[in-house]
Amino acid sequence: MSHLTQEERDSLPDSAFALPEKRAYPIDTRARASNAKARATQEYERGLLTAEERERIDKAADRRLAQDD
Repeated sequence: MSHLTQEERDSLPDSAFALPEKRAYPIDTRARASNAKARATQEYERGLLTAEERERIDKAADRRLAQDD
């Protein structure tokens, strides 16, 4: 998975993020969607995400992972 530069991240549409209102957890590729799920679990376990936020991230990432590339 390649690192997103700030310019690349800024150019992504809101729909490319699992939490679009925060522009957090990019899910524009299958690798980033998988990573978003893992990071959301870690952040939830550390108390930095609510259960609802984690569920939204998982659902958005799952939708991306179900798509054909």
